Amino acid sequence: MLQPWMIAADLTPGDRRSAGSDWSEWELHDIRSPADPHFSMAYGALKEEFGASDEVESEEIFHRRLERDPLNLIDGCFLLYRLLLIRKNGEFAGVRDHTAIVKPNRTPVVVHLSHNLVAPAYRRSGIAGWLRALPLQTAREALAIHGLDRITPVRLVAEMEPADPASEARVIRLRAYEKSGFRKIDPAAIPYAQPDFRDPAEIDRTGGPRPLPLNLLVRPVGAATSKFETSLPAEEVRHLADSLYRMYAADFRADDMAPLFARLADYPPDGTSVPLFPPTSVA
Repeated sequence: MLQPWMIAADLTPGDRRSAGSDWSEWELHDIRSPADPHFSMAYGALKEEFGASDEVESEEIFHRRLERDPLNLIDGCFLLYRLLLIRKNGEFAGVRDHTAIVKPNRTPVVVHLSHNLVAPAYRRSGIAGWLRALPLQTAREALAIHGLDRITPVRLVAEMEPADPASEARVIRLRAYEKSGFRKIDPAAIPYAQPDFRDPAEIDRTGGPRPLPLNLLVRPVGAATSKFETSLPAEEVRHLADSLYRMYAADFRADDMAPLFARLADYPPDGTSVPLFPPTSVA
């Protein structure tokens, strides 16, 4: 039994088994405001899981993203943020947040997949498949808000740590994304890094920002390129990274973002291709 918020067609082939379970006791909370009573459970779980490693933004940034109007143009982008909490019988089961990024007169639309967390008790339950599918609804919502055709190409983009055979948890995560149709943009070709999530005072105290090098994983939705399995045009790769940096720039200091924008000049030139690999590859 599926819940109304579960759209089986949005599941990737690797996640189709998630449609065959009984989900009658599961509930989705689409948190639209910091005042939502479920916000503390959602953010608290993310903070507990990712806070010690500085891999989650501050609560104030989450507040701003929830309060942001998706019709306001910010640094050349419209931003539609969603924070989704999953519970089973009132108990925390999972949480994910993501942002649809729309640049006027530029495609593909980019959906940045930020955090995705499943409680240990519910791992291998199939809920992770739904957490990977839910951003498609946000993508369609963004297309509708801005009057774009439903077949407008969309790219789901995730920032992930490099494959490490010594880390079983990391291999499991990357394998799940691989089965869900994601490909890794060649990290040797693009110097991508995530902004420094630390408190600005701590950044200043320690001599400046420390961007975190990560791999970009991408999955096409809508009109995909025929060569997607092996490569992407360099101009699209630059567009993906620039979209993520503009999204972050709405909440992070300009001086901390400047080194990341500068990296875009080192990306391969337009007219060339950037190789794609399986997420689990060590290339």
